[in-house]
Amino acid sequence: MTFFKPCMLAVLLAASPLTVHAAYPDQPIRLVVPHPAGGSSDILARTMAAAMSKDLGQSIVVENKGGGNGAIAAQTVANAKPDGYTLLLATASTHGINPTLYRKLNYDAIKDFAPVTLFATVPNVLVVGAAHKQMNSLKDLLQFMKDNPGKTNMGSAGSGTPGHLAGVMLKDAEHLDLVHVPFKGGAPVISALIGGQIDFMFTTIPGAISHIKAGSIKGLAVSSAERSDALPELPTVAEAGVPGFEAVSWHGLVAPAKTPQPVIDALYQAASKALNSEDVKSKLANEGARAAKMTPDEFGAFIQAQINAWGAAVKSSGARAD
Repeated sequence: MTFFKPCMLAVLLAASPLTVHAAYPDQPIRLVVPHPAGGSSDILARTMAAAMSKDLGQSIVVENKGGGNGAIAAQTVANAKPDGYTLLLATASTHGINPTLYRKLNYDAIKDFAPVTLFATVPNVLVVGAAHKQMNSLKDLLQFMKDNPGKTNMGSAGSGTPGHLAGVMLKDAEHLDLVHVPFKGGAPVISALIGGQIDFMFTTIPGAISHIKAGSIKGLAVSSAERSDALPELPTVAEAGVPGFEAVSWHGLVAPAKTPQPVIDALYQAASKALNSEDVKSKLANEGARAAKMTPDEFGAFIQAQINAWGAAVKSSGARAD
């Protein structure tokens, strides 16, 4: 009978987890998306899932779990087994806004997750109703608000949404006095803008671009640091007169905390290959998004910075959720 020497046995035991992780993935992966099917986040997630599946050799199945501004989906993944088979499409809401917006949040955006990478950034576009014929630039809108304090209505898809908080950032930067009018979703607030019930808003490019092209609303600027490929004629808010302004939505990939590093590495490599693909870049651009890539450490630092930035706007707005 052959016996292992203690030192040899220790080496084998130490190596065995790496052997298990080297086989990852050996079954389908679940990607939980914190929004309903059919929206831009869902399309982006499915685009990345399909591309990453090719590299990983296993299907990535998208599961839509809306509610709580993304909190329900985030909590689901935070509580999942840290084996790399349940992942979350992290967003500006789940990992930037919610930590300050909610009085009680059943997950910690930093401690409960292992960052993998950023997928894409999505600027909002600042739009006004076509009835405001005199407003052809951000400078015109700012002057109107300063000349009419407390009389400008800013719409949003709801309190605490990225569009609302981008407006708060503009308000604070320019010391404006305006009225926030929240709606229940993007479609109703766009209708209100077209109908003249509100004066301006920040909204997603996919939700606004057809109306801008049709002339029923006017785009004045985008909220990102760089111009959008979808609306290249529009300046950034910073270019248009508010230096340093940036307020973008974003999407990335996170796993439950304590997910083994070899698994994180495999997911990062698959995501990197996908984001280098011209086909994936084109599909993201169709949704008004720009492909972005960060290492896990860079993405972790990015999330903390986003909590600080969005958190300041949440506190200024006074918005709170239970």
